[in-house]
Amino acid sequence: MQPKPKSEFLSWLVAIFFGIIIAFICREFVISPLVVKGASMMPTYENKDVIIISKISDIDRFDHIVFKAPYEDEYYIKRVIGLPGDTVEMKDDILIINGVEYDEPYVNRNTENPFQKRVTENFTLEELTGESKVPENFLFVLGDNRLRSSDSRHYGLISMDAILGESKFRIYPIAELKLFWGKEEQKIE
Repeated sequence: MQPKPKSEFLSWLVAIFFGIIIAFICREFVISPLVVKGASMMPTYENKDVIIISKISDIDRFDHIVFKAPYEDEYYIKRVIGLPGDTVEMKDDILIINGVEYDEPYVNRNTENPFQKRVTENFTLEELTGESKVPENFLFVLGDNRLRSSDSRHYGLISMDAILGESKFRIYPIAELKLFWGKEEQKIE
């Protein structure tokens, strides 16, 4: 027996409707694509890279997060350096979190310029924000391209409420596909 055209059409319509609803829910609450703008996270991300962000991830130190810019109607992507309760300091181009020195292999260092000795100025969290430790529900973030990044050194701490999600996957350009899972940072031994 042949299905009626009207009944088959309604079946397709219902399937398409539920597909759109599921896609909308996933995009709003689970994952979302985003285009990187600017050079503040080079070499990790280039201008116009397309990434997938997870809106349900737990944020940890050194994760790449996307958040609402403090003074613009844009989204920024930066690396989480300080979590609530952390002390953060930069001394002689060495990152110090809670008294522990960290190597930062992800930072864009121009090794071709012999006059560029450091990429990040010396600072303490208190000098920049007036806080001795990162307060609850806030994060301290830095870009990987420190000489060209507007980050917590300039606009202060980021509220957890401003976070859109964590970058998990670079999908474009195709030749640069990368999954951002796990940690690439190491303590200095």
